[in-house]
Amino acid sequence: MSDEVRVWIDQKLCTGDGLCTQYAPDVFQFGDDGLAYVKQSADADLLKSEGAQADVPDSLRLDVVDAADGCPGNCIHVVRRTDGVEVAGPDAD
Repeated sequence: MSDEVRVWIDQKLCTGDGLCTQYAPDVFQFGDDGLAYVKQSADADLLKSEGAQADVPDSLRLDVVDAADGCPGNCIHVVRRTDGVEVAGPDAD
């Protein structure tokens, strides 16, 4: 997977397990509601609007993909920035 990717979380399916925050704490963080959200960088605000996507730094791409693959809620979507095709998560081929 050499393309740049973005990530988003479907909070309706989030179980609050926290696996994603362990894999990539610079990308995923819990909100006050106990659900995981994405953010653009370690010190950025959480992106709380439905379907909000964050760019994934190249250095964290594999960690974000692992988080999507291991998510018990199956709610993390990793998509290519160029065409929006899901490369990891519940809708990936």
